[in-house]
Amino acid sequence: MLTAGTLVSLSDALLTDVPTPALAPRTHSAKLWLPQRVVFTPDALDEEFGQQILARVSAQNLEVELLKSNRLTGLRDPGGDVRATYRTAKNTLAVVKAPAGALRLQPTPPSADWQLNLAEGCPAHCQYCYLAGSLSGPPVVKAFANLPQLLANTASYERPGRVTSFEASCYTDVLGIEHLTGSLAEAVRHFSTREGAQLRFVSKYDHIDSLLALPHRGRTRARFSLNAEPVARRLEGGTASVEARIQAMRRLALPVALGGAGYPVGVVLAPIMPIPDWQQHYTELLDRLQQAFDFDCDLTVEFITHRFTPGSKDVLLQWYPNTSLDLAEEGRAVKRNKFGGLKYVYQPEQMKAMKAWFYAEWQRRFPAAPVQYWT
Repeated sequence: MLTAGTLVSLSDALLTDVPTPALAPRTHSAKLWLPQRVVFTPDALDEEFGQQILARVSAQNLEVELLKSNRLTGLRDPGGDVRATYRTAKNTLAVVKAPAGALRLQPTPPSADWQLNLAEGCPAHCQYCYLAGSLSGPPVVKAFANLPQLLANTASYERPGRVTSFEASCYTDVLGIEHLTGSLAEAVRHFSTREGAQLRFVSKYDHIDSLLALPHRGRTRARFSLNAEPVARRLEGGTASVEARIQAMRRLALPVALGGAGYPVGVVLAPIMPIPDWQQHYTELLDRLQQAFDFDCDLTVEFITHRFTPGSKDVLLQWYPNTSLDLAEEGRAVKRNKFGGLKYVYQPEQMKAMKAWFYAEWQRRFPAAPVQYWT
């Protein structure tokens, strides 16, 4: 609780070079996402897995609409209000059949070898959302009813003599919708039988109970997106607290003999932002991680700095017109891809300094946990 004395101290800190007081970690779990509208296309209902999703949704006492065609309608505000369209879409689960193009997997370095999309769209409200500008149309959550077909298709992308990795979280938070779809558990079970493959997912949710008893055989790496407390509080709406995510990752990583599930796990520290007193805030996060992971386990880390494109900036400002997210192009460096697209990243000198700091701080605490990449 903020007392009058605390407020005075905070005010004084803002006027001096004294570091701002640490924010006491929040510990709340994420609320289960229960959409206001659930629709099924005819194609989805023809799939056995689509029927399983229907049973799950019905068990949550959600009203279900069976569409007459495979086309999704009624998502856009008739008056053209972008915010109203956003609210409608974010409260909608559409169970559909993934198109044929979904069987042509796309590479997704440096995260993994290939994308494996179990769904598209996310129930969270992160104001830096990487999906803005990446997915076309309103941000509705689409779950794929032909999941067994998508999973079987991955075998043709495996390569003898090496482990092929498949990323399930490119366009969704699979754990955030797992209570309605069961897709992640199905994928974990599938990859437990594939010696030459590994499933990877990342989440900001903490509802992991359905994963604990699965026969994963170490072939699914459960990663959790973490950030400094001020960033998570300010910009990550609808998600579990950072502490709840850390504890969920700990439960998944603990050996079975100690009451855990023995999964390989990972930290995705993203998006890293040089906020005021950033070393202090990220030190507190890393210290909490070190306290939680006081046992031997298979742990990795991925460092991802904040970046945005002109298109994503435009979409984000429509979705979150009052955001405090720094989207100023001035002071950023421009990074171009081979297709001519551009994104705004931090300046090289700033990136170099942050990279050196994060690598040193991570390796000091977790010398046996490799850094997979910095971007």
